[in-house]
Amino acid sequence: MSNEGINFNMPDLGDALNEEARAGLVNALKNKLQNLAGEHTDMLESLSPNVRKRVEVLRDIQSQHDELEAKFFEERAALEAKYQKLYQPFYAKRYDIVNGVGEAEGTPNEVAMDQGEDKADEGMVLLILVPIFSPSAPFFLCARIFMQLLYAEKGVPDFWLTAMKNNEVLSDEITERDEGALKYLKDIKWYRIVEPKGFKLEFYFDTNPYFKNTVLTKTYHMIDEDEPILEKAIGTEIEWYPGKCLTQKLLKKKPKKGSKNAKPITKTEDCESFFNFFNPPQVPDDDEDIDEDTAEELQNQMEQDYDIGSTIRDKIISHAVSWFTGEAIPGDELEIEDDDDDEGDEDDEEEEEEEEDDEDDDDDDDEERKTKKKSLSAEKKIVRAQGDGQQGERPPECKQQ
Repeated sequence: MSNEGINFNMPDLGDALNEEARAGLVNALKNKLQNLAGEHTDMLESLSPNVRKRVEVLRDIQSQHDELEAKFFEERAALEAKYQKLYQPFYAKRYDIVNGVGEAEGTPNEVAMDQGEDKADEGMVLLILVPIFSPSAPFFLCARIFMQLLYAEKGVPDFWLTAMKNNEVLSDEITERDEGALKYLKDIKWYRIVEPKGFKLEFYFDTNPYFKNTVLTKTYHMIDEDEPILEKAIGTEIEWYPGKCLTQKLLKKKPKKGSKNAKPITKTEDCESFFNFFNPPQVPDDDEDIDEDTAEELQNQMEQDYDIGSTIRDKIISHAVSWFTGEAIPGDELEIEDDDDDEGDEDDEEEEEEEEDDEDDDDDDDEERKTKKKSLSAEKKIVRAQGDGQQGERPPECKQQ
């Protein structure tokens, strides 16, 4: 019996279900199952009395199972909400370190102090040398240079860009043109939403020359989270600065010969970009407006879009530093490299065997040349023996040469 289409109507996933809500959930589930069973009475009536009785027992077992499953959903929701809160302090520390807001805890104090003293010494030397070599240089300029030197390389540059590029799913979406904008990415967060069910991704950007937005969001509305079945996705409209749009490229075409307009024709064309992620495929309101092929293509696009979003939620956000260092990259690539080495060894062995065969062939060729020389020598003797400069017939063995 299929449970497809059952809507559990779960309340806020951040709170445990109370007894009344749980009872309502179970009753709704039972009613749904009874309705489904009513649609298949013909099949039950076709069974023998003994078999029908067994099936009724099985249905009762299924009902008990579903009641327990509802409790599982309740406890899982509460557990997820609990640990989502527990993760937040770690994510906050990560944000501070990545963006240079605070120094990493656990770094030996002696090393930090030595680094600070070295930078301070370099800054003081600079403050002394700049007025000497350039007496007209204003003091504030020296102070600015000193501050830049003192606080150079804040945080972890390109942290999120590198982490995403090391993931196979996301690396296919990021183009070289995208990298300049993704260098300004400061943090990625996700939240579970209840009505409608789903989750929301938030991308926090520093001020950058590409777009005005400081936060880009992507929201997924799910029909069923446990399958999961995606209903639709909604993304932020990006406010691009003039000439900085990464999802479109500008094309210039020369005017046709004889055309009155001598200026080149310019037009924009959509292009591949990670930022297309914020403009997801949309399902038309009327399903009759699309044919079967278009529907299949749309489904594939939505599946790919959800794959990207769930990868960011489940892998990148929770294990960002492992993706940044490359530790999270699957080990298959290492095995491929080993296989390549083995293939290289096999190729070397084959080359050695070919060289040995070539040497054997060379030896055979040498023997053949010696045999030919002997035959030619014998032939010349026969010709000279005939005299009068007349050349007689060659012996049979010479004809075969």
